[in-house]
Amino acid sequence: MVLEMLNPMHYNITSMVPEVMPVATMPILLLTGLLLLVWNYEDTSSIPGPGYCMGIGPLISHGRFLWMGIGGACNYYNKMYGEFMRVWICGEETLIISKSSSMFHVMKHSHYSSRFGSKLGLQCIGMHENGIIFNNNPDLWKATRPFFMKALSGPGLVRMVAICVDSIRTHLDRLEEVTSKSGYVDVLTLMRRIMLDTSNMLFLGIPLDESAIVVKIQGYFDAWQALLLKPDIFFKISWLYRKYAKSVKDLKDAIEILIEEKRRRISTAEKLEESMDFATDLIFAERRGDLTRENVNQCILEMLIAAPDTMSVSVLFMLFLVAKHPKVEEAILKEIQTVVGERDVRIDDMQKLKVVENFIYESMRYQPVVDLVMRKALQDDVIDGYPVKKGTNIILNIGRMHRLEFFPKPNEFTLENFEKNVPYRYFQPFGFGPRACAGKYVAMVMLKAILVTLLRRFHVQTLQGKCVENMQKINDLSLHPDEADNLLEMIFVPRNSDKCLEH
Repeated sequence: MVLEMLNPMHYNITSMVPEVMPVATMPILLLTGLLLLVWNYEDTSSIPGPGYCMGIGPLISHGRFLWMGIGGACNYYNKMYGEFMRVWICGEETLIISKSSSMFHVMKHSHYSSRFGSKLGLQCIGMHENGIIFNNNPDLWKATRPFFMKALSGPGLVRMVAICVDSIRTHLDRLEEVTSKSGYVDVLTLMRRIMLDTSNMLFLGIPLDESAIVVKIQGYFDAWQALLLKPDIFFKISWLYRKYAKSVKDLKDAIEILIEEKRRRISTAEKLEESMDFATDLIFAERRGDLTRENVNQCILEMLIAAPDTMSVSVLFMLFLVAKHPKVEEAILKEIQTVVGERDVRIDDMQKLKVVENFIYESMRYQPVVDLVMRKALQDDVIDGYPVKKGTNIILNIGRMHRLEFFPKPNEFTLENFEKNVPYRYFQPFGFGPRACAGKYVAMVMLKAILVTLLRRFHVQTLQGKCVENMQKINDLSLHPDEADNLLEMIFVPRNSDKCLEH
């Protein structure tokens, strides 16, 4: 009998199973095997995080991102499992990191230069393998980045100061356009128009309807944020994403009309030197066959929306902080008077505005707008002792890191946090390394120009004690105020008025 069992020619599995085996036994054995497989799967991961639980864990973690928003879910999971932990998004293993040493490693190395997101979602908004912001094809991203770097540095940086100051002055002279009957200023709309006007003058140079385009940009951003992590099944139900697709189309159609006018002007220009700018360089690259028309249009769209999308909210937060901290306002005004005096701010003033710079840094640390970075591992690696497989998604929770490490008073808004030089590994508002924000230098110069020009002219006040701490916010792709809140408006009091002198 034993020899028969060992001989495969005589081996019969039914002889090993009792004839009276219940029908339900086989499913139970299969289920037991599956549970053992799941148990072994969980044991193989050394990274803290929720359990796999037969696929329920990935569904719950992805659902939490859709429900709480990307930023909200990242803070939840880091608080729950630590500063280096693992979840799943769209069934893909995803690390959430708020530890400075790990962030430094990811930002430093080129094999983390790709981003991640729903392919169908990125296709819908036009960012799949196009543009620069969420282009997750490293080769195509490298082809477009030099155009952005050229436009956002050197002579473009110098021109930006004069153009930005002129735009601010023009819009402040027309402040009634964004002021309610009660005298309250819609700061977000004001800043979005200034940012769009400045970006257009620098990078495209075609007259546009500011108010209409600003509304379309907000619709596009809402679609981008809503679709970025949606599962594929979402896009099979047309009525679910129809409104987002319309918002994207509205902005893309409007920008395409402006770009076509730019193409016409280039074709008829007698002196091309007068037309040379970011858009012109891209259009010439398209004619050479270096870039597709779709990519060119997306690059120009992204250049126009970048500042109105995030910097406008940054300025709103900064003005709210100025209103709450009069000593900070006093220090800023004193420096403005010393460095700039009564003239317009210039590019050579920027390095001298240290108080303004520290205020900007502390504002971005204490109340960030972009507080996370999304990357994908392009090769196997080890980060702080944890193995990371090729294809792993990574979210760097920068906003949380800024409140955990280095700073003497991390949970307070105080310029003392920047009295000493801060090592850049502990403060990364724009990131660094191969995929750092291409516009970080322009952003700092533009923020300084706006604050100097506006605060020298107006004293700002909030409504009913409103401040960034009690402001309703949405923490998703970026951290921004809930614009349904009707207390986001501010009062602008002219500096030379009796009312301002009372303060």
